This record gives sequence, structure tokens and C-alpha cells, in this order.
Amino acid sequence: MKKNHSLSRRNFVGKLAASTLGAAISVDSFALTSNKFDLFDNLKRPSNGKKVRIGIVGGGFGANFYWHEHPDCIVAAVTDLEPKRRKKLQQVYKCDNVYNSMEEMLRKAKDLDAVGIFTEAPNHFRHSVAALKAGKHVICAVPTALSLEDNNELVNIVKETGLIYMMAETSYWQQSTISARKFFKNGEFGDLIHVDSMYQHPGLSMLGYRNGKKTWRYGLPPMLYPTHCTAHYVGVTGGRLTEVVCHGWGNDQPFLKDNIYNNPFSNQTAMFKTENGKPFNVRRWDDGAFNGAERAEWIGEKMSFYGHTPNGQGPIIIRGGNATEKDDGGFIRTHNEKIEYQQPEWYLTDMLPKPLQHKSGHEGSHTFITHEFIDSIVRNRKPAVDIYESVAYTVPGIVAHQSALKGGELLKIPNFDPS
Repeated sequence: MKKNHSLSRRNFVGKLAASTLGAAISVDSFALTSNKFDLFDNLKRPSNGKKVRIGIVGGGFGANFYWHEHPDCIVAAVTDLEPKRRKKLQQVYKCDNVYNSMEEMLRKAKDLDAVGIFTEAPNHFRHSVAALKAGKHVICAVPTALSLEDNNELVNIVKETGLIYMMAETSYWQQSTISARKFFKNGEFGDLIHVDSMYQHPGLSMLGYRNGKKTWRYGLPPMLYPTHCTAHYVGVTGGRLTEVVCHGWGNDQPFLKDNIYNNPFSNQTAMFKTENGKPFNVRRWDDGAFNGAERAEWIGEKMSFYGHTPNGQGPIIIRGGNATEKDDGGFIRTHNEKIEYQQPEWYLTDMLPKPLQHKSGHEGSHTFITHEFIDSIVRNRKPAVDIYESVAYTVPGIVAHQSALKGGELLKIPNFDPS
């Protein structure tokens, strides 16, 4: 683990900043070991004839993707420990190769190219390792793993196998995040001086029980599930988070008692330091009188972009200018221009193959996740959220939770990028 992050990703994006939005670029020369290509441009290309055979593990969230609609994908196997969920996967993906467990599927379904892991978060590391060691490319629900040690080992195993690992992070592909990434690429923010992100999920404790039994979500520290927020910075800039101070709140709620994580917090708020010394604020709140939200605000020197708020406002753009006004105290201040932003529906564009150009879950992200993983295998390239991006989303939250347990102590965040 090195301490300083190379800005090669940002430099690469910067070199492409002058290219026309929507113009196609060739990726055939980009090998799997190279920098990832420009994801903002036209991704529609003719198929090279390869069909990726994927097995899907987990009939809850795993039934919400569109592998069966992708022209380069075949759902060749499905599995879940529960019969009802196995049946659901079988029906959604029209696949009759049904297995009772992931272990059975890996043992018997010899022709799989890839595995989609949509099991409980504490099992992600174990299941990802099993699939990788079986020679399969992996896409996995968030987060990668729940400890620093497991994240480090996962990185090493991906490196050793040379296989593709992608995390199915939805915030990276939210329509508003795609817009923010375009703004950043074109330098419209100027210096990006602050980012706010919030994943507010009041009442998440209801998911802590299923059929009268505790689930893995019971008492889960919010910052061990940070990726819907960290993607709003890392996934837009390609940068890294280097330090954190985090504070938590809990009020002896019943859903925190006797949890396996020994976690006292239902809400956690963190201030991260970015690789270039800027602040990044994250709210991971699961209990309280507030509305749900998965959104961010990107504040720039020249322009700011506010994603839609949980109270029905936005999205809006603020552009700096030379006009002035007086505040209610009589002091002169700059009058910046407020513009209502008409959010494009990027999923209706040729960023996706025609069969996937439709609405999907988590603000249109599910079809993008489907395509990105399959296309990365077909083209033998890094996916947008590869193993290094995935741990860069996950690890800061693990360290933030440690900070909160230590009363808000400033802690360094390890970097798992290749040297």
C-alpha cells in the first residue's frame, strides 16, 4: 500500500477534455492493463461476436439487472440458497440452469465466463474470492469487503488472477453523477473546491429483520456501506481520499442492541481530505426526521452543480459572474446566476446498446452497470469501477468508522493503488 496517489487517471481525463462530447473514440488499442478509456463518449459499437456466459448469485438485488437483454451476454446459470429466490432468478433471466448454492454452481457450471455476486455484504469478500479462484470474472454488489485486511487480500487476488473485478456501484451511474463527470471533464467547475454527498435512508432498521430473524443489516455501521457517497467524489474526479474525521450518533435504538458489529451508531458524518487537500463531506444517516436521499453537491470556483434534493428542489447550476447585490445587512456580495438544470436521461442515449436504452433502478444506473461489466469483458479492458476504484470507494468508510469509534480522531486512509 502506497501513501501517495498517482493522478494518472485525472491526467488522462484532462487530455481528453477538449474532445467533443458524444464523439466516438476507439478503445481497441486499450489493453486491460491500460488507463480506462473515456466513458463519457459514445459507447455504441458493433459486437465482436463474443458472448459472455454469466452466472448470477443472489435472487434479491441480483434479479434487478438486465443481463438477459444485453446483446453480448447469456445468463447461463442462477443460484440462491432460498427456493423462492431461485425461482425468481429463473423467471427473470429465463434460465433453466438452476443451482442450490454458489459452490455447486462453480463446481458444475464449467462454461461460465463470469459471476455476478449479489449476496449479503459480509459474504462479498468470500464469494468474490471463490469465483476469482475458479477462474471467473466478477461483478459484485457493494461494498467490496468489510475490513482493511480483506480489501487488501482481494486486490492481491485480482492482481494474481488477472481477471476483471467490478463493483456494481449505482451512484457512479446516476444520471446526475454522469452530468457532474462531464462538467468535471470539461473543466466547467474550475477548481472543484468542495463536494457534499449524502446517502440518507431513514428507517433502514426495518431491513435489519427478515421473517422475524436478524439480517446482516442489523446494526451495520453506516460507514461500512459508504460507496453510494464516496462514488460522488472518486467516481467524478478519479481522485483519492487521504484522511478522515468522523463522528457518529446513536440513541440506544433497539436495532443497535447486541449487534455483531458492536456498533453504537445509526448515523455517521465524515469530513474527508482529498488527495489535493480539498474537503469532501459525507452524511450516512439511517435514523431521524429527514427525507431519503442519494445525491451530491459539487461546488466549484467557476460553477457549482446541485443534484436534486430530497425536498423536491433542483437540480440546479450556479455560475459565477461579475454582477453584485446587497445582502439584507446592506453588504455587497457577488450575485451568481442560478439556472435550472434539465437533467438528461443518459440511459436513452447511445451510451448504451439499444436494448438497454430504458429506465432502470437507482436513477437509471442498472442498465449502465450491466453494459459496463459485459463490455469490459468483451473488449478486454478495465471497467470504470475496477478493483482499485472499488476499494477506493470502500476503504475510506472503514477508516471513517474507526475514527468515529475513537471520538472523531483524525486518521490516515491507506491507498491500495498499484505503485
